[in-house]
Amino acid sequence: MRKPIITLFICVTMFLIACGNPMNDTANSANTSETTANMATDTAIEKTYDVKILDNKKDPTCGMPVTAGVSDTAHYKNKVIGFCATECKAEFLKNPEANIAAAELIK
Repeated sequence: MRKPIITLFICVTMFLIACGNPMNDTANSANTSETTANMATDTAIEKTYDVKILDNKKDPTCGMPVTAGVSDTAHYKNKVIGFCATECKAEFLKNPEANIAAAELIK
């Protein structure tokens, strides 16, 4: 009679250890979501563009040379314009006519 009780106790203990605490699962789920979001953000940051595809020498918003690095692009009047940051692209798109001269387009 003792052996079945000990076996049952061991099985229940192992089950509880294997399943873990539901509060920990919620915390782990939140951490997993946060990690996944960070990975998506990191991936977006790592995306770069080859300068050869661009039709400009400088970021039209801040004046930074595109050879220093391009993190985003926009198409404007059949030209591919490179930007050092998405913020620069957003600023350019507010008034592209006023900013396009600063891009130093390649003819």
